[in-house]
Amino acid sequence: QVQLVESGGGSVQAGDSLTLACTVSGRSFNSRAMGWFRQTPGNEREYVARITWNDIPSYADVVKGRFTISRDNAKNTVYLQMSSLKPEDTAIYYCARASGQYASYQAVSYDAWGQGTQVTVYS
Repeated sequence: QVQLVESGGGSVQAGDSLTLACTVSGRSFNSRAMGWFRQTPGNEREYVARITWNDIPSYADVVKGRFTISRDNAKNTVYLQMSSLKPEDTAIYYCARASGQYASYQAVSYDAWGQGTQVTVYS
């Protein structure tokens, strides 16, 4: 059974940077798109970024220009580099494996999820 394990969360000041990592077990990583979502209490999970199996990234408008998604197929790991962080970026961040090589911004496109990692940005 596939497992996704996130790491790298923490507490930072506004304007700081943070990099999240998500390592995926199993053999399907190279052929699947991957995504990052985030969620705050009382709200639905929000799309952040995704990357196709062949390294094409896409971003939500609210993070475009500040966040960078990348993947290392040799390490079965997807990264989310976050810079110029804002207090409104505070959330639990989840990585997700898509059902196929490509994926949309919608959570239904993803069939496996990590447990989440907390990111807190102080003003």
